[in-house]
Amino acid sequence: MLPGSPNNMAAAYDRSITVFSPEGRLYQVDYASKIIEKGSPAVAVIYKNGIIVATDKRIYSPLILPESVEKVFKVDQHVWATCSGLIGDGRRLIDFARQIAQENKTYYDDPIEIETLVKKIASIIQYFTQYGGGRPFGVSLIIAGIDTLGKHIYETEPSGATTAYKAVAIGQNRQKIMAYLEKNYKDNLSFDDALKLAIKSLELNLEPKQKLNPAGLEILDITEGKNNVVVPVDKYSKYL
Repeated sequence: MLPGSPNNMAAAYDRSITVFSPEGRLYQVDYASKIIEKGSPAVAVIYKNGIIVATDKRIYSPLILPESVEKVFKVDQHVWATCSGLIGDGRRLIDFARQIAQENKTYYDDPIEIETLVKKIASIIQYFTQYGGGRPFGVSLIIAGIDTLGKHIYETEPSGATTAYKAVAIGQNRQKIMAYLEKNYKDNLSFDDALKLAIKSLELNLEPKQKLNPAGLEILDITEGKNNVVVPVDKYSKYL
């Protein structure tokens, strides 16, 4: 292969996170997004009184202890997060988020606003797309919570971009699940309707005749002024 051939040129851009390709792309960021597409899905839905966060932890072996697989993380009393992609990368970002939330509480004696927290996390993610010696985070986060401004769901991407949603999905088959959410989501859903919507969304990632494993599901109900609780199986088993 000639030194100046197109394949060699593309490989040169592949090796550096800080060099744009002639098409205006950062290939390493694109590849990080591909990792997320292989991750197990997670869904968040805003309903009338709170937020449902639902994840499929994919318990492939009966030898695995389901509680040892983390997909939903508590950031602060009013903020929770879930991730898809490289879970180790997600855990690192959750640690950053917890530190930021604690510092805000210490300095201002007030819980951090969700948007402020998301923007600070996004700045950390973006940093690793601009400087050499590192790599992008191969994970997307859903950050969900309730503050003085209302109920919030944000998605972060490996590029450092953030977007607010009424309902969102990350992970495998994201486009298919998002299309389902766009078609079926309504404002002011009841708890039961939001729970059903989240579970039915996760089922879109299954193969024909495959069913969701209750042991692999983790569903959280985030409400204002109450303890945020994991939804027990008996509340959603009828939707499986």
